[in-house]
Amino acid sequence: QVQLVESGGGLVQAGGSLRLSCAASGRTFNSYTMGWYRQVPGKEREFVATINRIGGSTYYANSVKGRFTISIDNAKNTVYLQMNSLKPEDTAIYYCNAGAVFGGGTQVTVSS
Repeated sequence: QVQLVESGGGLVQAGGSLRLSCAASGRTFNSYTMGWYRQVPGKEREFVATINRIGGSTYYANSVKGRFTISIDNAKNTVYLQMNSLKPEDTAIYYCNAGAVFGGGTQVTVSS
């Protein structure tokens, strides 16, 4: 079983940037595609971005394309989400994902 721990969330003004990190530990997960999801209270969790650990292919939700960048450091077992040009509608709890496993989440709040 993989364990995922997110960090880097916080409060930022609209137009600002944050970088989220997700440290993975436990059973080897070289075959996993890792990604980020987010959820606003009362709404369903939604896909944000994903990256293939082997080939490095990335995919983004249309709402974040061009503003967010997902990357991975396989040596550190860590995946990142660089978020630029943040908008109030990006406010959510952000969750790291690997296979069927989600982390505990980190809160991102963007003020207008």
